[in-house]
Parts: sequence; structure tokens; C-alpha cells
Amino acid sequence: MKLCIVGITGLVGSELINVLNESALKIDDFIPAASEKSKGKSISLRGRNYTTVTPAEACDMKPDIAIFSAGSAVSKEWAPRFAEKGCFVIDNSSQWRMYNDVPLVVPEINADTISSETKIISNPNCSTIQMVLALSRLHLAFGIKRIVVSTYQSVSGTGVAAVKQLMNERDGIDGEKVYPYPIDMNCLPHGGSFLSNGYTTEEEKLVNETRKILRAPQIQVSATVVRVPVTGGHSESVNIEFEKPYEIADIYKLLNETPGVVVQDNPAENIYPMPLYAKGKNETFVGRIRRDDSIANGLNLWVVADNLRKGAATNAVQIAEWVGGKVM
Repeated sequence: MKLCIVGITGLVGSELINVLNESALKIDDFIPAASEKSKGKSISLRGRNYTTVTPAEACDMKPDIAIFSAGSAVSKEWAPRFAEKGCFVIDNSSQWRMYNDVPLVVPEINADTISSETKIISNPNCSTIQMVLALSRLHLAFGIKRIVVSTYQSVSGTGVAAVKQLMNERDGIDGEKVYPYPIDMNCLPHGGSFLSNGYTTEEEKLVNETRKILRAPQIQVSATVVRVPVTGGHSESVNIEFEKPYEIADIYKLLNETPGVVVQDNPAENIYPMPLYAKGKNETFVGRIRRDDSIANGLNLWVVADNLRKGAATNAVQIAEWVGGKVM
């Protein structure tokens, strides 16, 4: 099996290498690809060194699976070209997510939407992945009517330049600014670009992607995205209103039974999820589980995951494992 990563030199590309080193995915040949300026760079995977090529060169090498983490413009141009050559493209950008004929996949929830004909498969937004994974079995059991989510998102979700801005500010260095304001010692209620309705593109993704993945266009979703001075993961305060009544014991049971979810919830011992301890882990952590007494069938959750892991690299590799084992 010939695997390609397009965008190997970015934050997600580097994390993909880490996840693949841990994965059992069979790889006979590996093709690292990036922009022209990174051509020739040496990349190590599973003890072997490979030379970085351009997307055009990678496409001509006809990989079986290509994971794209190079942004929407690159995906728009190159994903169809790879697909035309029979390659399964797993795209981390937002380019293809809302196309009706492109599966938007969290493998634990809807891997069944992938077939031999779906050559382009979309990886959801990082904040969407962790939320829908935590909610998937709860929705099947009780029917979600409405979600109100506020996110506390790591600067690593913006990219390596944002991490550098945070570190420069902490070290008193006047460097490149990715955000319109300082991020250290601050919170920015601004993720993505503002839309005409006052929401941002990051907030819009949470609405549309949640409905598509859960196959529930009727769910009402209200989102507020906040960028915080953290490098290790995204956190979310999630308020859910169910159609049906529930027992809190059933919530714990369903969450514990959800693959990829780890319940960390013991307030008496100060046990709850935190991005500091989610960093570098593949799981999604859920805690602060409590009934919302202000509405009928209301529930509050605190959901944390490493956005570069389950929010991007891990989810993409899990899709590749599914494709390699079930579809190819």
C-alpha cells in the first residue's frame, strides 16, 4: 500500500507522522509531499527516510491513499487529480465537507458512508469531531433537540505561526502577528472570518458539520468560538437539550461505551478533562457531567481533546485504516 501525505511540513503533517508511527496501518511505500520550497526535505517514518516531493510529483506516483493537510486551495486543486488516478483522498481542509457526495467522517460514528466509489473523504473540523463523538450515542438514545456550545480553542488550531505568536508574546519578543490582538493573557472571541450574520466561519462549521455527521438536519446548534492561550488542545462547554427524558446513570453508561471517549468525572477529587493532559493523546475526554435543571431534558458536558490528534491526524489515520481494511 502506497500512502501519501500532502502538507507534510505543517503542524498536522508532523502529527500525522507521530500517529502513523503508532498505527498498525500497512504501508509499503510512503510519499511525503509539500510545496516547492520544501521539496527535497528528508522525512522519517517508521525508521526509514523519505524525500519530500511536490503535489504534482506525488500525484504522478499514484498513491493508494493520500491524506491532505495543506489547506483548502491545495485540496481544491489537487484532490480531484489524485482521485482521478484511483487514489482515496482524505482531506483535512474545509474544502469538501459540505458536498453532498463527499462523506464527512468520524469513523466511530459513520464510517459506513465510505465506499469504493467515494474517492474524496472529508475530515471534519477539529472542534466538531470531539463534540459529535461525545454526543453520538446520546443522540441515538434520547434524540438531540438543541446544542449550545462554547469552545476554548488552542492556538495550534490556527497553525504554527499562531503558536509562535503566543510564545513570542510570553518571551517579550515583537514578532509576526496572526491574530488582531495579543493572545497571551487574553481570550479572543474570534475563530475564522466573520460572516454577515455576526457568526464566524468556525462557528458555522460546528452547526453544519454536526448535522451532517449525526444525520440530523433538524438539530438546532448555537456556537461561540473562543481562541485561548493554550497549545495542547480544544475544550468545549456543551449544553444539550434532548427530545426524551434520561437518567444520569444512562449518560455515564453510554459515554463509557462510546469508542474513543474517556470519562473523567469525579469533582470530589478534582478530576475533570483539561487540555494540558489531553495533549498527545488520541482520545476525547468528557467530564463535568450534570443535569441542566433550567430546561426539560437538559444536560451539560465538558469535552476536551488534542485538536492535532483526534481533531485532525488521528481521525484521518483512522479513516485510512478503514479504507485500507474495508474498502480497498
